[in-house]
Amino acid sequence: MTKSDKTSDKDYTPALGNTILTPLYDCAISLLTREQVWRSRVVSAVAPTSNDRILDVGCGTGTLAINLALAADRSVSIHGLDPDPNVLMRAEGKSLASGVRVQWHEGFLDREFLGTQAPFNTVLSSLVLHQTPLSEKRRILCLANEALVERGRLVVADYGLQETATMRFLFRQTVQRIDGVIDTQPNADGILPELIEEAGFLIQYPLFVLPTLTGSISVIVASKI
Repeated sequence: MTKSDKTSDKDYTPALGNTILTPLYDCAISLLTREQVWRSRVVSAVAPTSNDRILDVGCGTGTLAINLALAADRSVSIHGLDPDPNVLMRAEGKSLASGVRVQWHEGFLDREFLGTQAPFNTVLSSLVLHQTPLSEKRRILCLANEALVERGRLVVADYGLQETATMRFLFRQTVQRIDGVIDTQPNADGILPELIEEAGFLIQYPLFVLPTLTGSISVIVASKI
């Protein structure tokens, strides 16, 4: 596992909002977000091919990166990036137990990381953007564009527009209680597609929207223009 020297100088939101809850993260995500459904949709959208380089930004405990590694041949290089050393320790243990190789990096998506690791064929992010400030959402998406090869793909799975009263209520009672309202509300209001296009992407696939006990999760696939 590689480590960025800048990790300790920046803030990040721990899994479930508190490091004490990190051991419960995988169970909570599985039970509350219909994880198998949206993660399988992401793996299908990425569809790794030989010699691809794939980056999972905010990889958490590594479930998605490991699922991609299981679906890919050994020529595919899969990288997981997260600033939280606690979740990366779990990710590393899970990848060893699964018998797959994922390169784990402790740190943030920044130009220092891109300078040593880019380019990638696909950049993906799941359940990260909703909990970051608007300026950080824009920064991550713009750097994702820079990280990609020509016509590379961006795949985002995150809380998007909460269209119904039920989804808005569930989102308020779960995600917004943990992550706050200020950073999460733009996602609930449907800003993600606008931010993705603003960062230099063309949305390829219609949104796949999955109702869950924590609000609706959208999967968006876009290509670098």
